[in-house]
Amino acid sequence: MSLLNRKFYNRDSLIVAKELLGKLLVREIDGQKISAKIVETEAYMGFRDKAAHSYGGRRTQRVEVMYGGPGFAYVFFVYGMHYCFNVVTREEENPQAVLIRAVEPIEGLDIMAQNRFGKSYSKLSKSQMKNLTNGPGKLCRALSIDKNLNGEDVCGSKLYVEEGENEKFSIVSAKRIGVDYAEEAKDYLWRFYIKDNTYVSVKSL
Repeated sequence: MSLLNRKFYNRDSLIVAKELLGKLLVREIDGQKISAKIVETEAYMGFRDKAAHSYGGRRTQRVEVMYGGPGFAYVFFVYGMHYCFNVVTREEENPQAVLIRAVEPIEGLDIMAQNRFGKSYSKLSKSQMKNLTNGPGKLCRALSIDKNLNGEDVCGSKLYVEEGENEKFSIVSAKRIGVDYAEEAKDYLWRFYIKDNTYVSVKSL
């Protein structure tokens, strides 16, 4: 399958967030390949988005990668326990990004299961299977994505996105999760997910 190029990411986050759905997120470690279909994303629109880490031009060491070019990984630590993986969008100095919120496991199931639960995929309960990658922190643990990949080129060979199967699906637009502090921005319908997919973290009512 073909790798998404930098031109794909050099667009508005709202466009990229929707178009990433159905694509394959791939992690290669020591010759082993893990892949999962992206089923849920959130767009963060930079300067004007009160939920974005770069709102109003905020610029710290933590968010510096967002000010770089498109197609790089922005990985941050949250709640003192979880990593979250974002892909930077737009041109340099325009700090937008897309959070990958949930993925559907495709390849390397045993590796993901070991990373999350310390046992092979066949030994997982139905509940554990469903919860394997249905959230940003869960998918990062399953795919071994941590702070060492912050700034990684997503057009490279360790962590990248490929074109998925040419399947048809409906996209649901919903409020983003965990941004209640963001005043009016908390109500923006900037979370997108594949309708009826089992691995979506939170389905709208």
